[in-house]
Amino acid sequence: MPHPDNDASINPSRNESIREIIDRVDPSRRRFMKGSLGAGMLAAFGGFSLDAFVGVARAAPAPAGGIGFGSIPPSLAPAMFDGVKVPAGYTPRILSSWGDPIGHLSGAPQLDPNVAQAEADQLKQDGMNHDGIHFFPFPAAGAGGVSNERGLLVTNHEYTDEGILHHELSPGTTPQTLARVRVSQAAHGISVKEVRKVAGAWTVVRPSPLARRISSNTPMMISGPAAGHPLMKTSHTDENGNAAGDANGTRVLGTVNNCAHGHTPWGTYLTCEENWNGNFGTTLAFTADANERRYGVSAAGFGYRWHEADPRWDVRKNPNEPNRFGWVVEIDPWNPNSMPMKRTALGRFKHEGAWVVVGADNSVAVYLGDDERNEYIYKFVCSNKYNPANRAANRNLLDSGTLYVAKLNSDMTGRWIALVWNQNGLTPANGFADQGEVVIKARMAGDRVGATMMDRPEWIAVHPVTREAYITLTNNNRRGSNPASANAADGSTAAASARPAVDAANPRPINDYGHILRWRETGGNVSATTFEWDIFVECGDRLDPDPNHKGNIMGDDLGAPDGLWFDKDGRLWIQTDQTGDGLGPWANIGSNTMSCADPSTREVRRFLTSPPNCEVTGVVTTPDGRAMFVNIQHPGEDWSGGFTQKSTWPDNGNNGPTTLSTSPVIKPRASTVVITRDDGGVIGAA
Repeated sequence: MPHPDNDASINPSRNESIREIIDRVDPSRRRFMKGSLGAGMLAAFGGFSLDAFVGVARAAPAPAGGIGFGSIPPSLAPAMFDGVKVPAGYTPRILSSWGDPIGHLSGAPQLDPNVAQAEADQLKQDGMNHDGIHFFPFPAAGAGGVSNERGLLVTNHEYTDEGILHHELSPGTTPQTLARVRVSQAAHGISVKEVRKVAGAWTVVRPSPLARRISSNTPMMISGPAAGHPLMKTSHTDENGNAAGDANGTRVLGTVNNCAHGHTPWGTYLTCEENWNGNFGTTLAFTADANERRYGVSAAGFGYRWHEADPRWDVRKNPNEPNRFGWVVEIDPWNPNSMPMKRTALGRFKHEGAWVVVGADNSVAVYLGDDERNEYIYKFVCSNKYNPANRAANRNLLDSGTLYVAKLNSDMTGRWIALVWNQNGLTPANGFADQGEVVIKARMAGDRVGATMMDRPEWIAVHPVTREAYITLTNNNRRGSNPASANAADGSTAAASARPAVDAANPRPINDYGHILRWRETGGNVSATTFEWDIFVECGDRLDPDPNHKGNIMGDDLGAPDGLWFDKDGRLWIQTDQTGDGLGPWANIGSNTMSCADPSTREVRRFLTSPPNCEVTGVVTTPDGRAMFVNIQHPGEDWSGGFTQKSTWPDNGNNGPTTLSTSPVIKPRASTVVITRDDGGVIGAA
């Protein structure tokens, strides 16, 4: 989903300059890694080598089984392949696509691509634009106690292409109606599907008593410090003129812009609300207040136009409703009648994901990224410990604990600053009346305590053995640009509008290609308040003459890293989200990709290329690693004049038959692909 630029003026910078960082670097902490970027950055910064900031946290071992496939070539324009390609010896097949029935007991029709969607149908079908995904295995006899051939596949649906959804070649020109809004709201959210391997092939089980769709209108509980807060209470008139809202501030309808995800060791799914601000708007006079400005709420939104027919989404008719979005939502996939819980203790921002790690002493931490330029990395540490013998005892672990935000120092150390009311300047005098207001205004709390502004913090992956954490920093076209500025301590800066100077953790100006950073908690303790960090890789195009664009990848180039995941053997899988058209800065990189990296050597090999103008996002395997599920989002995006202008995937047959293979191909559809090895082996291993 796009991240709109906002060039509004902001307050003067308080960030360190690169020269201040140079002066303060402790030479005793510099550790160099062969192959890291040297000459280009040396020239760019007048003799200062950013190699000094690579290698400190390198602790992960080589993956068990190594990386056993040969990398594939990029899919380049103009002959870009309209499908998914993987190395020889592997096969990708379509499992499920937007509009496919997910398996409700009452049944559902298959998508008719020739007409507009209907709400009732969409609520029983896969939603639009698949994103985060996780496989929950069924119990089974034998080693491990879990099945490798049957499970629940839970998938996020991030946003809608309104033209394709409503079958309109000129979206935005048709008068808005409540019926149209309800279809769009139904296409957001989460799908829970039962999947099974039958006669060697994976399929969706239809019907299944566990099949479930969660949408923008599914009732949910609000829990944690923001529950019942005055800023969470609503009162408005609904579309029929009746009084509506949540006077108690403890119930909310739905979830939107579900991007990345997480899962807990007690068997629940965490879905994360990212660009929720774009679903709101107003038809009334609008001047943003500080909270709306800091979170990017605007009169127009992102073009959904829900506010034109559904007053709940009008920020002037219902000004507190935006405060009820931007949270991590916990879902029990095993109980289709359970009510999802918005866990407010984890803070409100544009959540890219929520990655849970359990320490050696059963302490629980959750790592969180805020996906917008110049935003922050967070950690939540639960007050109570994980109880592996009692699932019910863990059910509300995420409601009590300490939320932290990261400060990355120039000497490659860092600290977690507590976002606790009445500490670190989070006081009534500075606009925080209580802990509820701290989590509701988490971005502003991060501003106040001086957290490090990052280049779009997205997915986080935690090594299965060392608990070393990696994060993708996708890009930032405002980093190092003029005039220099930073997020103001008083929280008044408009979302994504600052122009921070380069710093140790974000070392490239106009960071178009992004990088991956990693850290290791002090003592390996997930509850620690200090850590060491380094830059794992700077992404880029080695053929680009601009030294800031070359990167330092050892292996296959990639840019705009987004999805990130460790498999059970310690292979790091990296997915990308750039334009995907193979044009301009992407001419040598081509379509979006998924690559595999060795965390011990930093070698990167390209494993998957994708259809034009899509995003590769979301990856998980069965417990034995022999089946991999990957999501392909918005194939053929940015079409004009015809839905299939840029892609006809997946119904073109390039990755096997689909539910619509016998129908005219008129709409591209986001899909889940299942990848297996032809010899039945572990994905990625030698």
